[in-house]
Amino acid sequence: MYAVIKTGGKQYRVAAGEKIKVEQIPADVGSKITLDQVLLVGEGESVKIGTPVVAGATVTAEVLAHGRHDKVKIFKMRRRKHYQKHQGHRQNYTEIKIDEISA
Repeated sequence: MYAVIKTGGKQYRVAAGEKIKVEQIPADVGSKITLDQVLLVGEGESVKIGTPVVAGATVTAEVLAHGRHDKVKIFKMRRRKHYQKHQGHRQNYTEIKIDEISA
């Protein structure tokens, strides 16, 4: 069984037992969270598509860790104008493990 969930403005295809990194969620490490924005649930040939979400479907996950991604370097330059700008960005993430998908 798999599902497509929406969290942090992004969509993820998940299955039970998977570990994924999502946008930061304000939850303690080791706690259980429930993701209720389930856009699609599929098992074998049968697929339920929500309009926009599947009614009554939830995904239960456990928070494993919080962290920060690798640095993305930003460099802006205008030729012949003596303009250069260096910048960096590290996005926060929450690593979760999918425990159960209930439709």
